[in-house]
Formats: sequence, structure tokens, C-alpha cells
Amino acid sequence: MFIDYYELLEISPNANSETIERIFRYFAMRYHPDNRETGNESRFSEIVEAHNTLRDPVKRAQYDILYRQHLGLRHELTEGARDGGGMERDSVIQANLLSLLYVRRRRDVNNPGIGDEELERLSGCPREHLEFHLWYLKAKGFIGRTENGTFAITVEGIDHAGTRHGRDRPDATRLLDHAD
Repeated sequence: MFIDYYELLEISPNANSETIERIFRYFAMRYHPDNRETGNESRFSEIVEAHNTLRDPVKRAQYDILYRQHLGLRHELTEGARDGGGMERDSVIQANLLSLLYVRRRRDVNNPGIGDEELERLSGCPREHLEFHLWYLKAKGFIGRTENGTFAITVEGIDHAGTRHGRDRPDATRLLDHAD
């Protein structure tokens, strides 16, 4: 697990060596286990580890590479969370996957599965994204693995796809209204 030493020491990634030493001494005195009021052994160990890494120019350079990668990932996660359309797109992809698996089961109830590569090709969703959707649909009980390792829609998946399909198609309910 990545630990943000800059955040831990409450300093800027641009902090010079004097600032790192000054802040380290402050936190070391504050969290040293011998300090009866504010001592904290685990926090002190983290402070020492951060200091030992950031004070050494070689270790700091290596750490800064990891830090920038972590920052990039954090930025991607933040942007993904802000993008309200992400969940909507995911919902569409999941509905499409259920539709593909539904059609396959309907055509051949004894051989209802579709393999990973074929699902990737048919859905147009790259494998790294498809894994999330397959995990989600499987966890919800909407799909499962067949004996030969392919994915197939479950009864719960058919029911879910059916209720969703009826909701998305108001003309289907209009037909029922005219049947009275």
C-alpha cells in the first residue's frame, strides 16, 4: 500500500532538505513513544520511515516516481467519480451484455454460454473494462459460469433484463393499455 510521505509530514513535494529536517524534528518529538502526552509508537515509526526516505536524494528520487504514479491514479479516480456519465455508460454496457447473453440462451437453452473473447468482440468493450462488468453482473447473480467456463445469463438476469427492457420501452406498456 502506498503511503504519501509528503502528506504524512504535512509538507510540499517541493520541500527542501532543511524543511524536511525541521518538520521531522517537530513530529519526532511530538510522537516519540517517550512523550507521555502525545506519544504514538506506530505514528513515530511512520514519521521516521518518511524522513529516512525523503532525506536521502536517491531514495527520494525513487519515491517521487511512485508518488507521481500514485498522484496520476488518484487524479484518474477523482475524474472518474466526477464524470456522472461513467455510471450511465456502465449501465448501458451491462444491459448490452445481458441482452447478448439473453439472446444466446434463448437460441440454445442447452448451450447458453458465450466465452470471454467472444463477449469482448460482440460487446465492443475491451477486456480490462469488461472484467468489471462481468464481475458486477456475476456478483448480482445475473450471470454465471457454465460447466465449460463460458458466461451465461441466469433466471435472475433474465428477470432483471425483462423489467429493465419494459421500463425503457414505454410502447410495450402502451400495447397492454389498448388490450382492455
